Amino acid sequence: MSRFSLIASAMCALSTALPAQQRALTAAPSARATVSVTLTGPQGSQAAPAKITVDYGQPYLRGRTLHTGDLVPLDSVWRFGANEATTLDTGVDLELGGHRLARGKYSLYVLPSASGWQLIVNANTGQWGTSYAPDRDVARIPLKKTTLASPVEGLTVWLIPARDPGPPSGEFRFAWGTAQLSTDWRIP
Repeated sequence: MSRFSLIASAMCALSTALPAQQRALTAAPSARATVSVTLTGPQGSQAAPAKITVDYGQPYLRGRTLHTGDLVPLDSVWRFGANEATTLDTGVDLELGGHRLARGKYSLYVLPSASGWQLIVNANTGQWGTSYAPDRDVARIPLKKTTLASPVEGLTVWLIPARDPGPPSGEFRFAWGTAQLSTDWRIP
């Protein structure tokens, strides 16, 4: 077989294999999202920047309603996202909703109820989101809730830095559907 025939045969084989491979691909039902705040020292400082990061699975409503038996039920701990547990990784000691957290990595859960929502900070990390160990809770933080006029399709988390003078601070906020919840954060 000539070299040209060999190359033509290989290209033909590849072109027929690609459509089958593309048909085998599927989209994951939930994306992975990360939000972070970078903390830097004063101008001219040699200190390395530190970060506060939240990494979470981002589920979508897709026509569903929150607070049903299978989607963020009230009065049950919710894994706060999809798939792997949502994590808070802080490179500095942090105060979240008035609770001091040592520098490190934590899992986040949420307890929604009709009387108010709580953010749960848990020391267990590296697990699937549904593997909640209540004996490893570090803090339960009351959240401020507001109702949005327009629903948010995908769970979205923000770490919003304040522009106030003094130690870094800001707002930890998340929204899904018409629920928006928040608490404050600051560097002690």
